[in-house]
Amino acid sequence: MKRSQWTALFCALALLLLWDMPVGAFEIGARVYYWFPAFKTDVKADNAGLAGTDLNLKDNLGVGTESFPSLEAFGAWGDHHLSLTYTPVNYSGSTTLANPVNFNGQTFAAGATVDTDLKLRMLDLEYRYTFLDVENILAGFSLDAIGQIKYIDGEAKMNAPAAGTEADFTIRAPIPMVGIGAHIGLLADILEGRAKVTGVAYSGSYLYEALADISLTPFPFLDIHAGYKVIKIRIDRNDVFLDSEFTGPYVGLTVSY
Repeated sequence: MKRSQWTALFCALALLLLWDMPVGAFEIGARVYYWFPAFKTDVKADNAGLAGTDLNLKDNLGVGTESFPSLEAFGAWGDHHLSLTYTPVNYSGSTTLANPVNFNGQTFAAGATVDTDLKLRMLDLEYRYTFLDVENILAGFSLDAIGQIKYIDGEAKMNAPAAGTEADFTIRAPIPMVGIGAHIGLLADILEGRAKVTGVAYSGSYLYEALADISLTPFPFLDIHAGYKVIKIRIDRNDVFLDSEFTGPYVGLTVSY
């Protein structure tokens, strides 16, 4: 789905959310995160009757650890919350192959120097409904039901420039997910905690995402976050296999009104 279509969908849902709602509980804001995940990714791509080689990006292709930003815009009215988040994930590496590798119909010879790139652009549209909100637990406690669509635009590419050999594959998929979130006030209007988990599994593939963080509000309208995030993706369809796990801490900043 094109980014312009996602923007139109987000605006339409926002209008539905605001339609005929009572005045007084509106919030709008933006968050920026920086995530420092460890990762493990296995890929395999068959093509033209040639079975692909099982590859681990770190062990076989010299791809190293990276860190990434995320940008989020959000709005809320009463118990209804809507957000749109963009996360670009980019890995690259270079190595000299110890053994021949088959990848998406191409054979890379042993001894060839190979450059590898993995890109995952993730766009998340999330709706949350607060179905439980109590004020007599610490500084407040709430639970949310979550519906989420994660659109993944992914590409894995191998290139051996000296040998003139190149191969890649792409994955583009909107993935619906459901989950639950929790929020707890630890110190009124100053210190808060939150956690959420969403996921889906189907036909040998799955996607799970979870995070937990603590936020500090040193000034009105400004929150500082520190937390931990996990994403597990497994896509097994047609001639393409991708199994990735990203786990690590993040920091963030929120401005809201």
